[in-house]
Amino acid sequence: MASEQLPVDGVAAAAAASGDEPFLGLLDIALLAVLIGGAAFYFLRSRKKEEEPVRSYSIQPTTVSTTTATDNSFIKKLKASGRSLVVFYGSQTGTGEEFAGRLAKEGIRYRLKGMVADPEECDMEELLQLKDIENSLAVFCLATYGEGDPTDNAMEFYEWITNGDVDLSGLNYAVFGLGNKTYEHYNKVAIYVDKRLEELGANRVFELGLGDDDANIEDDFITWKDRFWPAVCDHFGIEGSGEEVLIRQYRLQEQPDVQPDRIYTGEIARLHSMENQRPPFDAKNPFLAPIRVNRELHKGGGRSCMHIELNIDGSKMRYDAGDHVALYPVNDKSLVEKLGQLCNADLDTVFSLINTDTDSSKKHPFPCPTTYRTALTHYLEITAIPRTHILKELAEYCTDETEKQLLRSMASLAPEGKEKYQSWIQDACRNVVHILEDIKSCKAPLDHVCELLPRLQPRYYSISSSAKLHPTDVHVTAVLVEYETPTGRTNKGVATTYLKHKQPKEGGEEVKVPVFIRKSQFRLPTKPETPIIMVGPGTGLAPFRGFIQERQHLRDEGKTVGESVLYFGCRKRSEDYIYEAELNEWVKKGTLTLKAAFSRDQEKKIYVQHLLEQDADLIWDVIGEKKGHFYICGDAKNMAVDVRNILTKILSTKGNMSEADAVQYLKKMEAQKRYSADVWS
Repeated sequence: MASEQLPVDGVAAAAAASGDEPFLGLLDIALLAVLIGGAAFYFLRSRKKEEEPVRSYSIQPTTVSTTTATDNSFIKKLKASGRSLVVFYGSQTGTGEEFAGRLAKEGIRYRLKGMVADPEECDMEELLQLKDIENSLAVFCLATYGEGDPTDNAMEFYEWITNGDVDLSGLNYAVFGLGNKTYEHYNKVAIYVDKRLEELGANRVFELGLGDDDANIEDDFITWKDRFWPAVCDHFGIEGSGEEVLIRQYRLQEQPDVQPDRIYTGEIARLHSMENQRPPFDAKNPFLAPIRVNRELHKGGGRSCMHIELNIDGSKMRYDAGDHVALYPVNDKSLVEKLGQLCNADLDTVFSLINTDTDSSKKHPFPCPTTYRTALTHYLEITAIPRTHILKELAEYCTDETEKQLLRSMASLAPEGKEKYQSWIQDACRNVVHILEDIKSCKAPLDHVCELLPRLQPRYYSISSSAKLHPTDVHVTAVLVEYETPTGRTNKGVATTYLKHKQPKEGGEEVKVPVFIRKSQFRLPTKPETPIIMVGPGTGLAPFRGFIQERQHLRDEGKTVGESVLYFGCRKRSEDYIYEAELNEWVKKGTLTLKAAFSRDQEKKIYVQHLLEQDADLIWDVIGEKKGHFYICGDAKNMAVDVRNILTKILSTKGNMSEADAVQYLKKMEAQKRYSADVWS
């Protein structure tokens, strides 16, 4: 504003100094009157608008502070807004970010104003200055991803504390980890960061919390934070306000006058990115890939498994066998309509949710302005099992006291409340639509529901082709997810249901889906002559189809290729034996040694685990004598754990090792990239 005033001040001063004419002429006075009148009209009009709230809420907004959000200095933001709590998150699917947001909001209860921060967008060396702020505290909500790796947005911070030797004395901190016990490296990142910060001189205010997504990560988190806050109060000598205040993070702004070309219609980041496609393509800028093939692989049995071929020609995206393709799905139209009806909302209303914390780099929870229909279709996870904080906030909109108490109870720490949440929400597989259907007096405004729901995440699939053979095509192998819940409803997988309906028609319009490639560490040996063992029951076969395609291609070129042994399993040879003809052809050509288990083709069930136990000599020969590679793909909870245990036993008996030495041998194989797992739970 100052720069705009300078020329006016200069003209006025020159006129006064000349003494030839009055300070203000008639024209000046007329112009000034117009300006003052216009300003008064604008001021009164804007005040009137402020006095006419779009909606009234029982939940109050947070206070607004006014520093610029483009600065990557979190210290400046904390100081400018009188805050002392910063909660960093390392998140791949959004849960870590959600937990960080909940902690920052709750800080107000304990006289610690908080902010959420993405370490990727911050100068993390400023942690050294945090001690200069009174009662300051840094909390880290960190997920472990892949084979014990930090998430993409926490990688730089992780490397900085790993390789650096900074003095963090005076820094108060706490860590909560998000992991899954079915994986080998359970919560590795959080455990390391908690220990490393202490080694660098920082002061642990509360013990490390570990969340297990295989059990009940929500329960782990709320139990941890219920003990965390009293420890924080004790450490800083402060008292909580007692009464819990529910706070809105975003304010609603309905925008009926926005031009249609300024409204987001499903784009992930850049407006019109789906119409005007330009590389590079990644998570924020997916490529619209035409589906060339979508065919059924199962021959019977009532279940469905799709073989899909995506055309990535012209995208400049490259992949290797073992990489993942990520797909952005959309929610089922009927569920979206149902949610709109339950909230008495016009789904075509154009709106924005605007962060009341102007220091946050996250201005909106999803791309805005948009319509409720687009938000619920493209941006929000409406089929997920809601976490307890959502129930707590929905309870405020219940007019029936019994229903209000039910939701509040399930959001509480009381044992009976936890049991009710487990049975009524988790075991019954109720999503937000089901909850609003069954809790009939809950009439939550749709904008608040949109604020509470997590972001719809891309779904990742192991690529089932080799770029050596299919450089412009990515193959996907996916089982359709559909099941009946204890309440008699049918729940459907978001992505596989979306894909099932994407059927290309000859001569018809192209059917496209938004995708990007994610690189993985799941790789064939660099030397083709190295022998490999692959264990992949069901769709766990996917990456190995790419591996075998590649090895067959190398053999066709006259190269020497090591032995390739595949352990595959399914229910029945006649029903769900996927890619049977291809596998048999590779066996016939001498490229593949195939060991197949059909669990339900005989009275006693046989799984790949049984075949591995029978082949102890072969397995030891490949990985012990010939230093081959061992791969697992599929179910992390049971199969992968069993296979690892069997492998440890084989190493122990055939390699004449103690059990401890066998475990170490396996860890050494992992370090050498000779043992790799691509598993899910």
